[in-house]
Amino acid sequence: MTTAFDQLADRILSGGAATAEEALTVLRTPDADLMAVVAAAGRLRRVYFGNTVKVNYLVNLKSGLCPENCNYCSQALGSQAPVLKYSWLSKDDTLEQAGAGLRGGATRVCMVSSGRGPSDRDIDKVVEMTSALKDAHEGVEVCACLGLLKGGQAERLKAAGVDAYNHNINTAESHHDNIVQTHTYEDRVDTIGKAKDAGLSPCSGLIAGLGETDEQLVEALFALRDLDADSIPVNFLMPFDGTPYENTWELSPTRCVKILAMARFVCPDKEIRIAGGREMHLRTLQATALHVANSIFLGDYLTSEGQDALADLEMLRDNGFVILGMDERAFGELIEEHRAKVAGRATGGGCGSSCGDGCGSACGGHDEQDRPVIRRRGAGTDVAANA
Repeated sequence: MTTAFDQLADRILSGGAATAEEALTVLRTPDADLMAVVAAAGRLRRVYFGNTVKVNYLVNLKSGLCPENCNYCSQALGSQAPVLKYSWLSKDDTLEQAGAGLRGGATRVCMVSSGRGPSDRDIDKVVEMTSALKDAHEGVEVCACLGLLKGGQAERLKAAGVDAYNHNINTAESHHDNIVQTHTYEDRVDTIGKAKDAGLSPCSGLIAGLGETDEQLVEALFALRDLDADSIPVNFLMPFDGTPYENTWELSPTRCVKILAMARFVCPDKEIRIAGGREMHLRTLQATALHVANSIFLGDYLTSEGQDALADLEMLRDNGFVILGMDERAFGELIEEHRAKVAGRATGGGCGSSCGDGCGSACGGHDEQDRPVIRRRGAGTDVAANA
């Protein structure tokens, strides 16, 4: 039986484009028809990306103490969330953290720092880190996320070998001033333009669950299409205690899948990344969502813990996916290496995920629906990274 979603996929594959009305229809699909949406959007995903999943790894270069008041952010001005706070990692620490992610299966390292935007000295640090990382790991992709850029900074990053620049629009222009007041939507768009003009691959996405309407979600996705973002991270609000959005729960697993499917229909040939909040909001539908999206972060996020890295990799393989740039044999060997590492840690006590609480979020020790689990491992700590 051919559905209206199949017909939409056919038209897109023939060179057409989804309309805003069609995107709204996808978003408002009854849960009973969810798999019809996934099947049709999955056809687009398979045409452009096959069964590959791009694996990315975050390194939080500087955590907390941000002067911007983004209401959703645990690092923002006024946040009382008990997140890690530290100044810039050293080059050696950055290499150690990035190396853990690359050994864990990632091919792109996303280097992120809190703050309004980088000083020229901050750019110096990232230039040095990028050069060292590229020397140590052949073929690694580097994405920088440093805030609002000033003139000439994007060109310096490009010259140093940075491949991409992330700066999310986060929400629709019509909703932006409700979630942050210390900078404008135009400021964000300007930085994306500076990155593109310098030859950096633009990475820009959104956060769902911020009180936006269906129409505003569509507005944001069409803005990302117009900006021609190569990579679109779709985050789902993590309502940290101590932020204005604490105890805000607007999302269900099925709604999250529909948002990702809508992104695939609107931007069929772009990297759609399931980003922050994946485990918390998609829960048992994470694998289903990967039949629509084609990219994830491995392990932990900036200030919160993700599920155990081994669970991420096993989920990919169990659902017939392979890591982009890695054949099935190498993927199998990677999983066995992770299993041996986890078994070795378990022999020494604990459940093997290096969580600062003594157990990882994959072991059932945390109720993920109650609150995000604050990251206490990896960058800025003496505990091994979850990679």
